[in-house]
Amino acid sequence: MEHIETERRFLIEMPEAPLLEALGGDRIEQIYIESEPEATARVRRREGHGKATYTHTVKRRIGTISSAEDERAIGEDEYRTLAKRREDGTHPVIKTRYVLPYRGHNFEIDVYPEWAHVAVMEVELASEDEEVALPPELTVIKEVSGERRLSNHALSRRMPDEGELL
Repeated sequence: MEHIETERRFLIEMPEAPLLEALGGDRIEQIYIESEPEATARVRRREGHGKATYTHTVKRRIGTISSAEDERAIGEDEYRTLAKRREDGTHPVIKTRYVLPYRGHNFEIDVYPEWAHVAVMEVELASEDEEVALPPELTVIKEVSGERRLSNHALSRRMPDEGELL
């Protein structure tokens, strides 16, 4: 079902281990697959709490920080079939996602195994101009909303070294 996703993204210092342990993360594997022009398609496997879920998502950018997103649940067999259509020049993106609730928002913290000192945090908003308070236990290095080189699709093509991000 299609909906509008508006999110802000931040490069943050890697949260302290006790916080991440308390939140309990899910392991995610995302594979970008062939799609129609002006769209990005992916399949995702998310493991957590003793089970795996699978989704197929197609996104179309409609603003600086907004996308029209069509996402549907799929089964493991369809996931495997679609994953075979991996977009040329990409590799699977592996990350652990932690969700930190704060002041009515869920802040999603993505920790990539390639980075030891930084992570990416995103928060979904109701509109592009919505104000949001950031969790004080996290240290924001800089906002990266709309910065294409840090989209997961771009990371599937090339994972930059941490030093390039600062």
